[in-house]
Amino acid sequence: MGRYTGPKERLSRRAGVDLGLKGERALLGKSALERRGILAPGQHGRRPRRLSVYGEQLLEKQKARWCYGLREKQFSTYAKKAIKKQEAGTVAGERLLALLEQRLDNVVYRLGLASTRAQARQFVSHGHINLNGKRCDIASAQVSPGDSVGLRPNSSVRGKAADALADVHRVPSWVEVDGDELTGRVLRRPTLDEIDTPVNEQLIIEYYSR
Repeated sequence: MGRYTGPKERLSRRAGVDLGLKGERALLGKSALERRGILAPGQHGRRPRRLSVYGEQLLEKQKARWCYGLREKQFSTYAKKAIKKQEAGTVAGERLLALLEQRLDNVVYRLGLASTRAQARQFVSHGHINLNGKRCDIASAQVSPGDSVGLRPNSSVRGKAADALADVHRVPSWVEVDGDELTGRVLRRPTLDEIDTPVNEQLIIEYYSR
């Protein structure tokens, strides 16, 4: 199944929470979720039905997948890696979200250099981003603590990145950003309480552990 290319706000309405898919509209209070409430998408809308345990697990998985803009195969690879990997002091759900947060496109978004993850992915895939001083066009590249990320000096989207940084105040504490140079650095791996993705990560792990 390919990546969803339909109306972005339809997914937020289906999930019942803001998935951060429409940055500027959400900041201006114009998102469909705020205007129409939690009614499911469609001509008439409907109140959300009570879900089974499986339904709750599936919805949480879909919410995370939509939020990070991943295909099912990509997302399941991250989930299985998080379940298999053993790290002291962490659980599988935290490891999953940390892997997703340390994707290059997500780091660009977290630094505030793009208003949405989709825009950040486009910046990366079109070659506008440097990773440790070298051009990197792989959105899924894992960024490690100490790595530097930023706009290429001659990039044609530096104006858009500066506008996004000026409008958005959501730079988390595990990264730092230089607004003048439009660059940033990953200080450390994010902890669970620093990740504001609106999902229940334990239900996602349960879905893939069936």
